[in-house]
Amino acid sequence: MQTAVAFSTVSRHFGAVRAVDDVDLEIKEGEFFAMLGPSGSGKTTCLRLIAGFEQPTSGHIEIFGETAEGVPPYRRNVNTVFQDYALFPHLSVADNVAYGPMIRGVAKAERRKAADEALCLVQLPGYGDRRPGQLSGGQRQRVALARALINKPKVLLLDEPLGALDLKLREQMQEELKALQRSLAITFVFVTHDQGEALSMADRVAVFNDGKIMQVGAPEEIYRAPRSRFVANFVGSSNILPPELTERLAGNRSWASLRPEAIHIAAGEGQRATVTGYSYLGAATRLAVDMGGQRLTVLLPASSDVPAVGQQVFLTWQPSDLHLMEDEQ
Repeated sequence: MQTAVAFSTVSRHFGAVRAVDDVDLEIKEGEFFAMLGPSGSGKTTCLRLIAGFEQPTSGHIEIFGETAEGVPPYRRNVNTVFQDYALFPHLSVADNVAYGPMIRGVAKAERRKAADEALCLVQLPGYGDRRPGQLSGGQRQRVALARALINKPKVLLLDEPLGALDLKLREQMQEELKALQRSLAITFVFVTHDQGEALSMADRVAVFNDGKIMQVGAPEEIYRAPRSRFVANFVGSSNILPPELTERLAGNRSWASLRPEAIHIAAGEGQRATVTGYSYLGAATRLAVDMGGQRLTVLLPASSDVPAVGQQVFLTWQPSDLHLMEDEQ
């Protein structure tokens, strides 16, 4: 499979700030790739480096085998969808979508036809004559997507495109974006700080922190086998066990991750713990327990009996669910 985007020891500095710090990265053709991390972690700067809005301080970037440094955005076969949509309020939806072809001098009838086809792709047939102000947030997001797709980019960059939507619509758009990417078979690079979005949509995820990539892998690998405390804490909820406790429980002296849903309450066997609190979450109940001075979180299915605060319980888990981590940080 061809490489769509490649970073080789790429850095981007803003004065003393190392926004991107010696990043090596390879994104495959046709892949839905997520860049996940907190604000200031470097993920958006990496996206801007691919788009051409930023140039690297050092290192080398290739897009489908061609050098990207010094190439302006309009000469790269990529397009970007922004969180704020960036639509022109005075133009119709069709003219917003057809803006790129208009700049390139495509005839009006041809670009209107292409705009209508792009709107059908994003499930907005017949919306061409409306203005952006007449649309909902989700519809405006689809228009921004159609405007990017009309140019037939080889790489589509999405900069937190669902951040302004409410939860229900965001979940719907996650499904639609993934289905659209599969049908078009083009490379999507998706930037988000929402681990749920990254895990549910991406083929692979890169977790960023302090300008560096902490781990790259399939969503299940990132979740089940985090390499560091940062990844375990940032991607989902995890119980982080110190080396002294891990050595007692598993015989290995290293930091370990134990996901709350992997812990079960057993009758009279396992590790003794005392319930210190609980929170009802609808589909589950989050239980706080103290196991010999170590605070743990246990996630119980909604159908489970919830022990009372102060009650002693016994905790068990599969040995494979206690994941030993390589990196102390």
